[in-house]
Amino acid sequence: MAVTHDIQMKVPFHDLDPMQVVWHGNYFKYFDVARFGLFESVGIDLYGYLTDRRMVFPVTRASIKHILPLRFDDPFICRATVTEARYKIALAFEIRRPATGEICTRGEAEQVAVKLPDMILDFEIPPEITRALGC
Repeated sequence: MAVTHDIQMKVPFHDLDPMQVVWHGNYFKYFDVARFGLFESVGIDLYGYLTDRRMVFPVTRASIKHILPLRFDDPFICRATVTEARYKIALAFEIRRPATGEICTRGEAEQVAVKLPDMILDFEIPPEITRALGC
């Protein structure tokens, strides 16, 4: 069963562009909040992997599809769903309006495991992360 995590937020004024809608790059910030909420909800401490194991998980691919704009003070729910966690961590994202269920944005992102300090790509996600993410 896919691990999913929802966060509820409201659009702050400083996230708007000159057209008074959320600037397109801020949606990736919302995805990150949901991503780290998901990791925390299953007990994954990525900062601990950096400090204790010298391993990081950079985003190597991300995409987004804007469907409906969000505006100042709009409430929204951002959902992160794990789609893969063996050779990479892949997540699907969805932003929707809670009152109507309308989907505003969809996205995807992939992360890989990299060992520091030499930046060596590890071709497998650590097994404890794979288990925690339900894959």
